[in-house]
Amino acid sequence: MLRKYTVQLILVTLGGIITYLAYEELIGLYTLSVLMFMGVNIIMSTSLNLVNGNMGEFSCGHAGFMCVGAYVSSLLGVLLFSKDKIFGPPLLNPDLAIYFFPLVIIAGGIAAAFAGLLVALPSYKTRGDYLAIITIAANYIIISSIENLNVIGGSRGFMGMKKVINAMEDIIYLPWMVIWVFVFTVATVWALRRYTSSTFGKGVAAICQDEVAAEIMSVNTNKIKTITFMLSSGLAGIAGGLFAYIIGYVNPGSFNILKSTEALVMVYLGGMGSLSGAVLSAILFTVLLELLRPLQIIKWVVIPLLLIVLMQFRPEGIMGNRELSDIFPRLKRFYKFK
Repeated sequence: MLRKYTVQLILVTLGGIITYLAYEELIGLYTLSVLMFMGVNIIMSTSLNLVNGNMGEFSCGHAGFMCVGAYVSSLLGVLLFSKDKIFGPPLLNPDLAIYFFPLVIIAGGIAAAFAGLLVALPSYKTRGDYLAIITIAANYIIISSIENLNVIGGSRGFMGMKKVINAMEDIIYLPWMVIWVFVFTVATVWALRRYTSSTFGKGVAAICQDEVAAEIMSVNTNKIKTITFMLSSGLAGIAGGLFAYIIGYVNPGSFNILKSTEALVMVYLGGMGSLSGAVLSAILFTVLLELLRPLQIIKWVVIPLLLIVLMQFRPEGIMGNRELSDIFPRLKRFYKFK
């Protein structure tokens, strides 16, 4: 019985240890920030891997959906729980922020999912490079639209999210952002694992192999593509909301094509269609960015160069299309996803 819940116990223990170390300030703010950004990158990498890896499409504007989630979550949180010079007094008691914060983040994910729906609908008759063009265009449309909305700061950005975090800490002093990033990261990986291993998820794999053959076998490809793209976009929106509250400031320039490129690098570094690979590559990529930070702009020469080397000597990525349980079969008996 205990073995069945081994993974769950390990995750709870790990989350408890990180929370305790953060609460006792045994981990510095810099290290905590790196760990939180690692969680955000895991959500971004695994969500994009669902479309580019598992479904075999080619989306290049994932940061646009992250931007939608970041702004919706930020605006909603400040509007409900914080006094702001634009929105005035909070609509709800700030003490309620501790209970409604996850709903605020999920609301950003839902908004991003609907933005993904608007992108998915015109892509039914497109494949390959055409979807990439559509998603890049959507990325620029979202950023340009927000830059011209002066009511929410425009190109100057929007802030005030730290007040929401402070409202939660005033009720119960805990490292709330560390906790919520950990919870949403674990929930994302779990949800994607369940989705890809479900009967519906088999249709996603069928589209990746041969979309025409899948249609002949009565697979509703349009429905599967729409739901998959909305799920991927929604998770990117959740990553955006967490990103905004970690920093306490959100700017449309933070979600340009370079941010989308980061997500692409993580997906291809880990291996197309590998959930384990997407998680490992996100961790590796985050650490690599921090190690190369002293190089400043030169790091964006080194990182693409490493990607080129990887494509030359291991084009399938770190994991290929395999999972950790494929390499270490004994891992399968420690968890069940049924």
